[in-house]
Amino acid sequence: MTRFKTSTYAVVAAALVLGVTAPAASAHDGHPSRSSHQDHSSKRDNSSVPFTSATVTENADGTFTVAWSARGTHGVKIRTEGRTVARGGDTGTVTVKGLRAVDRRWFELVPERGTPLRLADRLIKLQGTVNFRDAGGYRTADGHWVKMGEIYRSDALNLLTADDLAKLKRLGIRTVFDLRMQSERDKDPDRVPAGATHVVADVLAGSPAFTAMPKTPAEAEAMMVEGNRFMVSGDTAKAAYTKVFDGIADERRHGVLFHCTAGKDRTGWNNAALLTALGVPEETVTADYLASNTYRAAANEAILSHLPPQHAAVYKPLLDVRPEYLNASFAEVEEEYGSFRTYLKQGLGIDGRELKELKRDLLVG
Repeated sequence: MTRFKTSTYAVVAAALVLGVTAPAASAHDGHPSRSSHQDHSSKRDNSSVPFTSATVTENADGTFTVAWSARGTHGVKIRTEGRTVARGGDTGTVTVKGLRAVDRRWFELVPERGTPLRLADRLIKLQGTVNFRDAGGYRTADGHWVKMGEIYRSDALNLLTADDLAKLKRLGIRTVFDLRMQSERDKDPDRVPAGATHVVADVLAGSPAFTAMPKTPAEAEAMMVEGNRFMVSGDTAKAAYTKVFDGIADERRHGVLFHCTAGKDRTGWNNAALLTALGVPEETVTADYLASNTYRAAANEAILSHLPPQHAAVYKPLLDVRPEYLNASFAEVEEEYGSFRTYLKQGLGIDGRELKELKRDLLVG
């Protein structure tokens, strides 16, 4: 393979250390095969939040589609800004029109019986990012829901505009964890909202996985798999993710934002580990991880379209997120720790008491 130009190589390198609309605020029923992390002693009343799935999607024309399933409740009201804007049965889909523009549109889904559910579209629309989204809005296997508006994940923040920063301040971003390497931080320093604390949590500082360019698609895939394994067992990775989880566990630091360059690999594993710890089913965790492919579709296509076909074929696995990448991380958990619960305790320092507190802080229902 011929040498990349210097500018292209820099872009490729950025992708290697990672490295537009996807499923919105949603969750689905499921039974996780990675169930060793579940805290059965702290289960609450599964019927308190009757919704088994729910989504809020902001459409291109400014309308919102709200869909839900809460069988047995007989009726659901959709409320926003203190007023009812739609009604439906225990299962339904409505489109809400004529709402004024706000930083983020929240809806309360109020069942005839049971606890209401507060949701928004997962994507936070900013001028300087394409993959900034809420980490919550998912249903756990035992019927709870991960709160929205508390924890966020994103791609790089160096292109945030003044309007973006003002919006993030209004949304309550207080702590930003930067998962990138020193070279990335030097080249594209973070822009963070006024008053927010910036914390370096360098995941890949000690990784040998990204030291040379792959020459074939297979080599590129192998590089991504190895990198995802390092994110679990690498010393710097464990230290970085421990720092982030400590921040998430500290209610005084909410809202927490963690990010890398593309918001898909280092950030992807951080969110996968968080959702798994909270009891979200495997299929939902995987769907959230793979959503980066959709959120980043236009940006990725813009890069690939400027490369010769043979180079694009090698580069594409570096831009993608794929099930086998996430599976490599979970396989490393099993091989190194035996269970996800042990990974939390030995790898990230989260014992049973701290896990209960994390669930109490971030779950509703």
